[in-house]
Amino acid sequence: MFGLFKKKTEKEKLTYQKLMKEAFELSKSNRRASDEKYAEADELQKRMDALD
Repeated sequence: MFGLFKKKTEKEKLTYQKLMKEAFELSKSNRRASDEKYAEADELQKRMDALD
């Protein structure tokens, strides 16, 4: 809760953004793979938040 405004490292941001971009691109062709990428990105976001 107190880490709410703590900035994420550049590596964390890039990895999350990369997963989200891949998920978006997959959403145009393969919805199941896209959903899996979104779930992976969501899990990464939760782990980053837990570390803060």
